Amino acid sequence: MNEVNGEFSHRPVLLDECLEALRIKVDGIYVDATFGRGGHAAAILERLGPDGRLLGLDKDPQAIAEAQQKFGAEPRFSIHHGSFAEMKPVLAGLGLLGKVDGVLMDLGVSSPQLDDAERGFSFMRNGPLDMRMDNSSGISAAEWLALAKESEISQVLKEYGEERFSKRIARVIVEARQEAPIETTAQLMEIIKAIMPRQREQDKHPATRSFQGIRIFINRELDELRLCLGQILDVLNKDGRLAVISFHSLEDRIVKRFVRDQARGDDFPADLPVTVDQLNPKMRLVGKAIRATRAELERNPRARSAVLRVAEKL
Repeated sequence: MNEVNGEFSHRPVLLDECLEALRIKVDGIYVDATFGRGGHAAAILERLGPDGRLLGLDKDPQAIAEAQQKFGAEPRFSIHHGSFAEMKPVLAGLGLLGKVDGVLMDLGVSSPQLDDAERGFSFMRNGPLDMRMDNSSGISAAEWLALAKESEISQVLKEYGEERFSKRIARVIVEARQEAPIETTAQLMEIIKAIMPRQREQDKHPATRSFQGIRIFINRELDELRLCLGQILDVLNKDGRLAVISFHSLEDRIVKRFVRDQARGDDFPADLPVTVDQLNPKMRLVGKAIRATRAELERNPRARSAVLRVAEKL
């Protein structure tokens, strides 16, 4: 990841694998549900002909500005400022519902967001404790931590951060905010680091899980993922592809369960003899979970936890 002239560059994760999974048709209609900084979108547009179309969505106002700067004059492209949970009504408004050939979702926080200290996503760079993907609305992490009950903080850290020491961390956060407001990433990181066991996970900073949990909660990431997946069958046309990149187990578990359930079909009693056709499967799995190659990991270490899952509408 490089910073050039004050702007943060972005290397798309699993780019070739995503393009292969989507099977780009020159006259196809595609959705980049997490535009980010447009790396995947640019590659899709390169493969589309004059009759192809790409819709981008993103909650981040900076991503929208980037899209307008890069592709504002591109007639095959349009961008919508909002969550991918709004995909179905947006496509309906464009007359594209049920006509989409492929949907790409690159989940979680983007590299430019992590690298920009002002966004408050990372404890590695001190900045305002914000963490909102859409920093034009909603409450920041700092505002939430100032008001949340100790039990609520503990629950968020445990459920979304999978943090073993959630109760201990929640207690010291509440104690610390009584002394002074917790307003920066460095403040929160030092509070957590000071009370964590020294022999914790050697490959993870002691604040990693807590920052993850708070970020997921503030942005309703898992709720919006479930809402988006629930719209996919109405969005895709027959043989349309869904490609989802996840970066941690909570996301991947939701995606894996969704595609498995759609591939399994309707629920019948276990002892009832039914054929595959009678099960009425809605999707089929395409291959196994895909991870970054060694060559990609050498170029982009942040791809190490990426998992790509692909399914096709029947």
